[in-house]
Amino acid sequence: MGRLFVVNLEGKIYSCKHCRTHLAICEDIVSKSFHSRHGKAYLFSKVVNVTMGEKEERMMMTGRHTVVDIFCVGCGSIVGWKYETAHEKAQKYKEGKSVLERFKVSGPDGSSYWANHEVSQHVGGSDADDV
Repeated sequence: MGRLFVVNLEGKIYSCKHCRTHLAICEDIVSKSFHSRHGKAYLFSKVVNVTMGEKEERMMMTGRHTVVDIFCVGCGSIVGWKYETAHEKAQKYKEGKSVLERFKVSGPDGSSYWANHEVSQHVGGSDADDV
């Protein structure tokens, strides 16, 4: 394994809750109205320090999407997913953007988000609630 290069961000930072590796900044939030299996999730225009898994088709609340899971480069924990392709015209704005699950990251103030046990398990993944 080679040397690990990590981007250090400045400002209000979201980081991996396990190893504190920087992942995104507040200014890159596109939407806070997304939901995941573990509760709230935020859509970001840009994330750093992640690796991507294999492309897969998922049926989400807003339709079919091609996505890849994203993993923290520091510890390998899954932190969310990235939209590769949205198959419905109204969802095209998501392409190339990433979702970080609040349950899996620490917020700018160091806070962690705890899962809402009332959140239903959606078949095939999760998506924005702005349908």
